[in-house]
Amino acid sequence: MSTVLNNFSTWKNFLEERVQHAKSMGMTDETISNLAYEIGSFLDERVDPKNDEQRVLKELWDAGDDHERHALARLMVKMVQK
Repeated sequence: MSTVLNNFSTWKNFLEERVQHAKSMGMTDETISNLAYEIGSFLDERVDPKNDEQRVLKELWDAGDDHERHALARLMVKMVQK
């Protein structure tokens, strides 16, 4: 997983593949967003940002409350679906 996190484009591609896989398994957008929130929480607590984009996301995550963090997770999912 660490190589996936080194480059933001690689991370987005990885997330896009996982979202597509989850949808093909029948997961709802809400379930996928909740999983994205859990992943975001894990990354925030345990992974140091590897690039500028990750640092910005971490700063936004840290600045937000729970509701805003869920919104950020949903936006990340939407971003990779386009």
